[in-house]
Amino acid sequence: MTTTAAQSVPAVSSHTPEQTPTAESTPQRQNLLGMSREQMEAFFLAIGEKKFRASQMMKWIHHEGCDDFAAMTNLSKPLREKLAKVAEIRGPGVVYEGASNDGTRKWVLEVEDGSYVETVLIPADNGKRRTLCVSSQVGCSLDCSFCSTGKQGFQRNLTAAEIIGQVWVAQRSVGPRRDSGNRPVTNVVMMGMGEPLLNYDNVVPAMKLMLDDNGYGLSKRRVTLSTSGVVPMIDKLGDDIDVSLAISCMRPTMNYALNWCRLTASIISAA
Repeated sequence: MTTTAAQSVPAVSSHTPEQTPTAESTPQRQNLLGMSREQMEAFFLAIGEKKFRASQMMKWIHHEGCDDFAAMTNLSKPLREKLAKVAEIRGPGVVYEGASNDGTRKWVLEVEDGSYVETVLIPADNGKRRTLCVSSQVGCSLDCSFCSTGKQGFQRNLTAAEIIGQVWVAQRSVGPRRDSGNRPVTNVVMMGMGEPLLNYDNVVPAMKLMLDDNGYGLSKRRVTLSTSGVVPMIDKLGDDIDVSLAISCMRPTMNYALNWCRLTASIISAA
């Protein structure tokens, strides 16, 4: 916009305050990355498309690691153009990626507010198993003595998109999933930064995407949630999703740890 013209000839200015575009009037594109199957189906129905487009989109995102609608060749050109206007596929930004001699790979990722989280891919069995350690929070409120994350203090919960985005980044870095026998990520453990059960409403939807065949198609035995022992939420977890559970028993002595684990198990059984 040329301000000098507007100042010298106000009567012929082509813009009025009502016509001038503003940030508030620009519709925000929806990030499809963290959407469940049900949410994706609802999104496509809302833009006047068929529900089956949801499974196509999820496969492009999670199987192929694609974030460019123009590259989605089984979608019509008008649909691709529509999606570019109303949606986006936005994962965390990669700030650092490094690999050690044993094949372990680490990423430092920047999430929406500029905070950083870490995720680590750990190979085993001569590379046949590749376990991704995923973060659920920025910082942590529990401040366990053996854990450096708690020293940072708690900042916020990660969204479902930011949690599944760690799997997405790792898979894109290793390569797209071409068949069920050659998965870039074979196992996931919710054992990174934060206490997963204190971010329950975002962690569970992200884990459901890990299990979904249109997502990452992982077996329930290959997705593990690790907790310090948030007992009420452990009971709820068993009702909502079928994944493996690990309880941290890090305590000053082995006897103390064993007694603590027995106590936790008895409380869970009685719940």
